[in-house]
Amino acid sequence: MIELENQTLEELIVSLRQIGASEDRMERGKDVDAVKSAFYRLLGKLKAEAEEAGEDASSKYTELEEEFKSVYADYRKEKAEYNKAQDAARAENLVKKKEVIARLKELVENLNDVQSAFPALRELQASWRETGPVPASDFRDINDTYQFLVEKFYDMVQINHDLRDLDFRKNLEAKQLLCEEAEKLAASEDVVGAFAALQKLHEQWKEYGPVAKEYRESIWERFKAATAVINKAYQAHFETLKESFAANLEAKTRLCEEVEAIANREDIKEAGEWNALSKQIEEIQARWKTIGFATKSANQKIYERFRAACDKFYAAKREYFLGIKNGMDANIARKEALIAQAEELKTSTDWKKATDQFISLQKQWKEVGAVPRKKSEQLWKRFRAACDEFFAERDKNAKPENDFYANLKAKRALIAEIKQWQPAEGVNPANAQAEFNERWKAIGFVPFKEKEAVAQEFKEAMRAAFPPAAAPANRKGDLIRRYNALQQDITTYENNIGFFSNSKGAASLVAQMQQRIESAKAELRQLEEQIRKEES
Repeated sequence: MIELENQTLEELIVSLRQIGASEDRMERGKDVDAVKSAFYRLLGKLKAEAEEAGEDASSKYTELEEEFKSVYADYRKEKAEYNKAQDAARAENLVKKKEVIARLKELVENLNDVQSAFPALRELQASWRETGPVPASDFRDINDTYQFLVEKFYDMVQINHDLRDLDFRKNLEAKQLLCEEAEKLAASEDVVGAFAALQKLHEQWKEYGPVAKEYRESIWERFKAATAVINKAYQAHFETLKESFAANLEAKTRLCEEVEAIANREDIKEAGEWNALSKQIEEIQARWKTIGFATKSANQKIYERFRAACDKFYAAKREYFLGIKNGMDANIARKEALIAQAEELKTSTDWKKATDQFISLQKQWKEVGAVPRKKSEQLWKRFRAACDEFFAERDKNAKPENDFYANLKAKRALIAEIKQWQPAEGVNPANAQAEFNERWKAIGFVPFKEKEAVAQEFKEAMRAAFPPAAAPANRKGDLIRRYNALQQDITTYENNIGFFSNSKGAASLVAQMQQRIESAKAELRQLEEQIRKEES
């Protein structure tokens, strides 16, 4: 059996070609079916993933699917021709064996010269053994007729004792060998293989003539005893299989119920929840693969039930993310409008008015929802370039009363003071927090390229000094909200990297942003684990 678990679509096509080129390809129908099943299972999964990613799944895998269909069709055509040839050969063998029976019948009915009759019998027996299998529907009748005529020959012929004893002895030796082979099969652990091999031994047994009367019963009892052991083991094997089939069906039914419970939920409102539930579905699908088959009649039905539940979930998920995509398209249009305003405003020399307008544009920019990451960087660079150009020119023309670098120094001093702050007896932390906020707002503008970094430092210092009260009514909901907020923070940090890359001292700022990204990602992993625990 070919290992198919981790093969790609291209590798599965190669595996199918290799089977089709092998010498025993006509006996490897099950391998072909396994490759086909693996190919379409993987194709379905890849199409679903492509659709979730917004890609055109209908054309992406068409060429591979057509190539697989072509190779599979060639094999099926050759297999059909092979089966047709096998049927024709069996029909031809039936004709040949009927001819042997006709000649044997004639020999039995015209026993005159015993000396010449035995060579004729040997010739007919050899022809019978050399002739291949016949159609299954004719096997029993034609073999029973042949055995009847052979035994009738021995019963009717008046042969001298030497020749008769010699023939009996040869038949006894042949049947003793068949007994030994049957006894070896009875000790085999391959129950199914032993049963199949036993059927061939029974066919050979029938082809040999009788043995001396004193051995007929004992040799048959010996052969029958080994047969009984094999048949009993074979029956027990299938009884065990029936029990395992029932257990597998029960286990698969429980997994169907788990997926159906997820697919029927109507309270999923956030992308993080959809992604977390997708992982649950994937884990259930992995468990499904570890469970064996149910009965043939139930296996397809339970699979269709499981597949329908999974499809229902992923269809709902695609619909949700399609709505997000449509929202992102609208966000792209809003950001492009803000870029157009910034590019028109960047050459203004009305520094106060233009600065207020840029601040307003920046505030609006932050309020615009998410856009695709690859588009986000492109849009941000354009918007940032217009801002940079204006503020760089503004800073060059700054009046003494607008000392941006002194303001930066003042804000950093305030941040250092916040970091050193400790609650004192009789002092309300809320009042201290409000005072720090007022002092921060009172400080004027800082150089534009330092704005984001120093604002983030202030935010983190305030969060550390005045942590929010933690008494969540819904722990799981809070965890998911924190998870989504962190994802948004990561996007902001990544955008900041794009902004800082054109600034002086960019290396240290970029390193700082990278450190924040890594810290946020580590916290994301912890939150994922906590969400799973809340769900279990």
